[in-house]
Amino acid sequence: MLLHLSDLHFGTERPACIQAIQRFCTEHQPEVVVVSGDLTQRAKFKEFYACKQFLESLKIPYFVVPGNHDIPLYHLWNRVLRPFGLYQLFFGSLERTLLTKHFYLIGMNSIRRRYHTRGHISFEQIESVNQLLTDAPDNKLKIIVSHQPFYTSNEDHHLKDCPALGQFAIKEWGQHQLYALLHGHLHLVAVYDLNQAFNLNLSHPVYEVHAGTAVSRRLHKKIPNSFNVIHENGTFQHYFFDEQLQEFIAQ
Repeated sequence: MLLHLSDLHFGTERPACIQAIQRFCTEHQPEVVVVSGDLTQRAKFKEFYACKQFLESLKIPYFVVPGNHDIPLYHLWNRVLRPFGLYQLFFGSLERTLLTKHFYLIGMNSIRRRYHTRGHISFEQIESVNQLLTDAPDNKLKIIVSHQPFYTSNEDHHLKDCPALGQFAIKEWGQHQLYALLHGHLHLVAVYDLNQAFNLNLSHPVYEVHAGTAVSRRLHKKIPNSFNVIHENGTFQHYFFDEQLQEFIAQ
């Protein structure tokens, strides 16, 4: 089982949601916890520290990528000279890979200091991921993790935040048996098949998986706090926070 969290926004966290995730991990023991960006609200030292303490408390291997909230917004000097300074202090490399029992994870940094919310990927990143997918074990579900989504539905107004090269990248990666991409950013919960959405004519689906905010008060359209689970057989399950039970419940 892979536990997919996103948009933690420490600095706006809800203790009840944090405690519920801790209990979930104790009970279910996922093989990895993935966080698709926005670990903090304003990229402050105390927020990164609190996030690190939370992830360590789960006692599960975790895999994170930065989000647009994880670089300074108002401290322009730091944003220009060392935008990922605190992120790297607490979490190390911006892009890494992780092999678990059932999953092969590739982290990709879609954040650029010159953009506030828009995602960006380069041709160099696309080629690098191509090589990683080619070399990945065939018996693992191959999954890319980045913050901004590569696709949103037509009624969503966040298309401008999707990386311009996203469709081209999926066409390339899909030829190397990419299974899914995990994203956050929109605080929405959704799963799309990009093979169909982009008319790529691949022989298999490539899933775009959006996660809501797991622990933040910054809810979108009154959608409850939530997270996703990916099972070892590749099926997806969404959990939403029940205010009365104070637990995340599968739906």
